[in-house]
Amino acid sequence: MTHDILVVGGGPAGLTAALYAARAGKTVAVLERAVPGGQIVYSPLVENYPALPGVSGADFAAALAGQTEALGVEIITAEAVSAVRTEGGFRLETDEGAMDCRTLILATGVQHRALGLPGEAELVGAGISYCAVCDGAFYAGRDVAVVGGGDTAVQDALFLANLCRRVTLLVRRDRLRASDAAKAETLRQRDNVELRFSTTVEALCSADGALTGVTVRERGETAALAIDGLFLAVGQEPSGSAFAALAPVDAQGYFAAGENCIAAPGVFVAGDCRAKTVRQLATAVGDGACAALSACACLERNG
Repeated sequence: MTHDILVVGGGPAGLTAALYAARAGKTVAVLERAVPGGQIVYSPLVENYPALPGVSGADFAAALAGQTEALGVEIITAEAVSAVRTEGGFRLETDEGAMDCRTLILATGVQHRALGLPGEAELVGAGISYCAVCDGAFYAGRDVAVVGGGDTAVQDALFLANLCRRVTLLVRRDRLRASDAAKAETLRQRDNVELRFSTTVEALCSADGALTGVTVRERGETAALAIDGLFLAVGQEPSGSAFAALAPVDAQGYFAAGENCIAAPGVFVAGDCRAKTVRQLATAVGDGACAALSACACLERNG
């Protein structure tokens, strides 16, 4: 079967794109290698989405996926590894086989950025985590640190403060850069949270294959910090490298496309993988709608 539109990525941007395209009468499928909903699934509480205050990320994702599937969209668990242009559109190679489509929407999102320290990869799952919601319970009553100064780092630190004995937030800059000032102020009021600014992690300490602490540099001085868990929230990088041959990318690897989400003839991008300034749930959903409508217009023009 050749779909009118294949969407690569089942986060909020991809699911919204599928929702709009299906309502326009197009045949649509979504390819998602993990859990539908993307990274929003791991957010314990979404407080800034219009008209839905206090919903969990998991509930939001489940509702959006269910709404999309109710329109006949198939959400396929598969990883798209490459794509090429064909006479009629595109052919995607996935770990579940090949799929054909007339137009392609890339909503591949982003992935967590590592610190790049020796031994880091080996300690992921043995003291190092990228997901406080997923792994925080393993460190209940223990001492942990969070690296980062943005919204994710603040959210992770707040979540962990409810579980852990002590949480140290290690911030590279001299201030927090989180956009949610109210949440940042709540964090500052927590008795079991320490904020350490102008601080970077220089080395990881381990014993018997598990993390035991880190070495930090703080305002020119080196110090040891004994912790049981280290949660990384130091930013993200785009995940769409497999499709870079189909659409232009900027120096950081994000797909270059404007507000109409058109990246190349027949190729549209949506969500965090698009080169833009603001990456939030609301902007991802907006991108999904724009990408779908642009794809539908393309299909109508080409008959």
